[in-house]
Amino acid sequence: MKSIPAKIKEQLIKVIVGKDDTVELLIAAVLAGGHVLLEDTPGTGKTTLALALSKCMGLNFRRIQMTPDTTASDITGYSAYDTDKGEFVYHEGAAMTDLLLADELNRTSGRTQAALLEAMEERRLTVDGVTHELSKNFAVIATQNPSGTAGTSAIPLSQLDRFMVRLRLGAPDREALKKLLTDRILTDPLDSTEQVCSAEDLEGLRAEINKVTIKDEIMDYICDLMQSAADCSDTEGGISPRGALALCRIVKAGAFLDGRDYVVPSDIRACFVPVCAHRSVLTREARAAGKTPEGVFEAILKAQPCPENREDI
Repeated sequence: MKSIPAKIKEQLIKVIVGKDDTVELLIAAVLAGGHVLLEDTPGTGKTTLALALSKCMGLNFRRIQMTPDTTASDITGYSAYDTDKGEFVYHEGAAMTDLLLADELNRTSGRTQAALLEAMEERRLTVDGVTHELSKNFAVIATQNPSGTAGTSAIPLSQLDRFMVRLRLGAPDREALKKLLTDRILTDPLDSTEQVCSAEDLEGLRAEINKVTIKDEIMDYICDLMQSAADCSDTEGGISPRGALALCRIVKAGAFLDGRDYVVPSDIRACFVPVCAHRSVLTREARAAGKTPEGVFEAILKAQPCPENREDI
């Protein structure tokens, strides 16, 4: 019998064709309790992927389109005086849900970005001195379009650091595109997406993920990669402790997704760049040379000795 994570993946790859690795990383991030930044051009399926995820996992879902006039209270909610009750009543904002899709996060103001990113970190909101707890399953999938940046407000590095991974779907290859076009002429794959678990099941899944072990040899490998990132001449500083912890959490979820209760080096290699690349700033010289964060971290990963033949450690 298939596990719940395997069933979730089965549902999502029906919706997003030819992007199995990216789908796995998204599932692993959400199972690990992280937030996801989807950075890609319009029309690649970012919104569809988030909708399908919420549907198959039985999560309450809200979507907010970020625009220059979106306010912090749209995220947090607000208090308004109710004349009938004779008191101030709290009206929920978009963050009061399980899974929040924040479309085009870089299109809104820094203050609104900060309101969302504070909720992501604290998992609670304070409105007019009253604290409101968010769902224990609260997760954010934020999107941004890397092109056409006129009128946008770049997300500061300190806030980018709160996203567990940055993922890109990219355009499908020829065969995947043909399958997509053929399948969707008459039907919408979202209509056939089935719920395979409930929000309550996530607590049990996360308890199982916590039992996944990372042996000392693997932990040494992670620390060596982090040291290499700190020593890299192409970056201004290394990866924050939050980033290192995020890597440990997502590789445990990835191992669980693969049916293992232990982490192997291939788990690290699959997650290192998506977890780390958005947490670093390249030097002026590296940018002038046309280097990208992904390229720099791919080079770090390639250069770092890895226990290739010790997948059993």
